[in-house]
Amino acid sequence: MIKKITVFFLGLMLFIPFHGLAASDSKLSIDMHYIVVSPAEDGSTNMMNMVNYTNTSAEEYKGDGKSEAVLNVTLPEGTEDLNFLDNKIAFKEVDKGFITTTPIPGNQTMVLPYSYRIAKGKEINLKADYNVQMMQILVPEGRGSIEVKGAVATSQGSFKFDDENYFGYSIEGIKANHSFTLVYKPDVQPAANETKKSKTTNKSNSSVTHTAPAFHNPGHLRIWAQSPLHRFDPHVFLIIIGAIVIAGISYYIYFRRNAKLEEERLGADKEEKAFKLLMAKQKAIMDKIIELEESFGDGKLSEDEYHAKLEAYKQHLVQVKLNLRNFVE
Repeated sequence: MIKKITVFFLGLMLFIPFHGLAASDSKLSIDMHYIVVSPAEDGSTNMMNMVNYTNTSAEEYKGDGKSEAVLNVTLPEGTEDLNFLDNKIAFKEVDKGFITTTPIPGNQTMVLPYSYRIAKGKEINLKADYNVQMMQILVPEGRGSIEVKGAVATSQGSFKFDDENYFGYSIEGIKANHSFTLVYKPDVQPAANETKKSKTTNKSNSSVTHTAPAFHNPGHLRIWAQSPLHRFDPHVFLIIIGAIVIAGISYYIYFRRNAKLEEERLGADKEEKAFKLLMAKQKAIMDKIIELEESFGDGKLSEDEYHAKLEAYKQHLVQVKLNLRNFVE
């Protein structure tokens, strides 16, 4: 189950759009914080986390320099069975949470996966240790719902992954040191998600008013009678000339519009090819991760080989995620 959730997080991180956050003095921020909340058999609450810490400076981030800690993570009261899913990141449990001691390279993102349980009857009081651009809270379908107190949460509706449906909530722009509470209700399912589609119809009423003088100016009649075109009916002549002018303008607009559409199509095709290439890379990496999990589970790989390859795949996924920002922002 833990391995599936890990693959789930790595896949999900490519599709959630990233939103900007006001600049802060810290060189470190959290792009995304994913949490999967589900009930345990003993009535406690499972909390699966994956957090993307981004070092926004060009220099290696080693913490605030006041201690050995690179990252400080505060955990809710009542936390039990803290478990790390990546042994490449060194950590130490401390009062009210844990710290990591592995530096984060300049202009790079470190993905920190971990899990814990909240004892039955305990509130889930969370605290943001850093600015968080977006937090995504996911609950497996049929396993309850979440109520957020102290922050504004938006329902994201349900979606399917790996033959299982999830219901999502999102919180944007959480400031450092802000505290809020998740109220998990395992016996209360989310209300039916209603999607309202509004259709706007634009109606343009055009009216053409034909106005003609009650009589023709004698001077105009004389000029027409003396012209080489006097054998033509002047009214028919004007209609023909008007039709030619209108046709010329219409053809000009038509060809200009087609040329513009062709330019837009070529640009869209180029972007679509680039996007499809990134999606193909994402799928290939995800397939490799699943294959890696199976090989490790079958005992074909040592633990060191498994973690080394998993780390390489994760770094590749992070790079793909950065490239996809141009398409999802």
